[in-house]
Amino acid sequence: MKIIILGAGQVGGSLAESLASERNDIVLVDSDEKTLRELRDKLDIGVVHGHASHPDVLQEAGIEDADIVVAVTNNDETNMAACQIAHTLFRVTTKIARVRAAAYLQYPELFSTDAIPIDVLISPEQIVSEYISRLIEHPGALQVLDFADGRVQLVAVRAVQGGPLVGHQLRYLREHMPKVDTRVAAIYRRNSPIIPQGSTVIEAGDEVFFIAARQDIRAVMSELRRLEHGYKRITIAGGGNIGLRLAHRLENRYSVKVIERDHDRCLFLSEELSNTIVLHGSASDQDLLLEENIEDTDVFLALTNDDEANIMSSLLAKRLGTRKVMALINNRAYVDLVQGGEIDIAISPQQNTIGSLLTHVRRGDMVNVHSLRRGAAEAIEVIAHGDSRTSKVVGKKIEDIDLPEGASIGAIVRERNGESQVLIAHDNIIVETDDHVIVFLVDRRHTRHVEQLFQVGFGFF
Repeated sequence: MKIIILGAGQVGGSLAESLASERNDIVLVDSDEKTLRELRDKLDIGVVHGHASHPDVLQEAGIEDADIVVAVTNNDETNMAACQIAHTLFRVTTKIARVRAAAYLQYPELFSTDAIPIDVLISPEQIVSEYISRLIEHPGALQVLDFADGRVQLVAVRAVQGGPLVGHQLRYLREHMPKVDTRVAAIYRRNSPIIPQGSTVIEAGDEVFFIAARQDIRAVMSELRRLEHGYKRITIAGGGNIGLRLAHRLENRYSVKVIERDHDRCLFLSEELSNTIVLHGSASDQDLLLEENIEDTDVFLALTNDDEANIMSSLLAKRLGTRKVMALINNRAYVDLVQGGEIDIAISPQQNTIGSLLTHVRRGDMVNVHSLRRGAAEAIEVIAHGDSRTSKVVGKKIEDIDLPEGASIGAIVRERNGESQVLIAHDNIIVETDDHVIVFLVDRRHTRHVEQLFQVGFGFF
């Protein structure tokens, strides 16, 4: 496919890197010539220097024969104008735009063919706040990803010495929990992937990805580590768009405080939030944290726009006795440095956003794409179409499907008589038409193979 990406920032650059490795024709447009030059030298892509919404710049990028335009500049208005021009002048089929301002997002009727023709809206703040709220709902999880509208979840958890399954083979899990069906999709040991077999022994420190029905997640987690008590007290450092959205989501279920250093923003937050305590000050002010009993806080979330400030305030909060700290980290090089030490979870906003973008860019009927392990792995929810004559998966047992190396089917969600049925994948299960199939890929370079497997027709026979 020919894909034009407008904006070479962290999201645009990461998306270009993901898609270029899948042999797409990528053109990146930005007004920053230095950034474009660095990305062009690093990736096999075309670049155009100029304003992302100017028709002549879009023409230079080859928009006349583009399949998809993805507008992810830092300016909402530029993104919206670019989609309007791509539709009106060039009739581009699919237009995806990042829109961050809640002032626009609260009017969904704005984004239609008759108004501003955006086919897919991406709101990073919404994506990240939903992601963090799932982590808070599952204490002890490193990642929690939803599939099939939340009926199935993929959870990453660090195995801890003393967990019932630690030191035992995976097949022991079924004997120990005969009423709970789950599948371990992958294990990462010292950052290297292990394809799980029944004889695989779980070791303390392993990062285990397992898939299960939503109601069974805590039971499976209890096999890998001691279950943590639910959280009650949450402190959010940074009252920006993400901090505000998250406080909105949490304030009626948890005791929430927000620390914000800008006085005018504090006034705004206090008007927007009804059950949240808003504090004016710096999250790295030790006296303020002690005054607010930071040692009694269950989760400290550093969500400012400054990576270094997030890291330092998280380290300070942990040192002062906070039970769990999570930090928003934009610089991908920092994520591996800080996660798993005193900072429990490093949250990469662009990795979360990339998954949402990939869902709409990939071939096949993709419902969800989640980028994992800093983009090295992926989890995909794809719908099976066709029949045994036109599909490579429909009518076949899971053990007979030609999956690429390192790929595994974790679960199937099947609609039957108006009800959803969650089937954890076993070798003898047969895939049916319209099944939602959840595939885990240890190496995302094999994504194209999975796309081809689920496409209907004779093109790949």
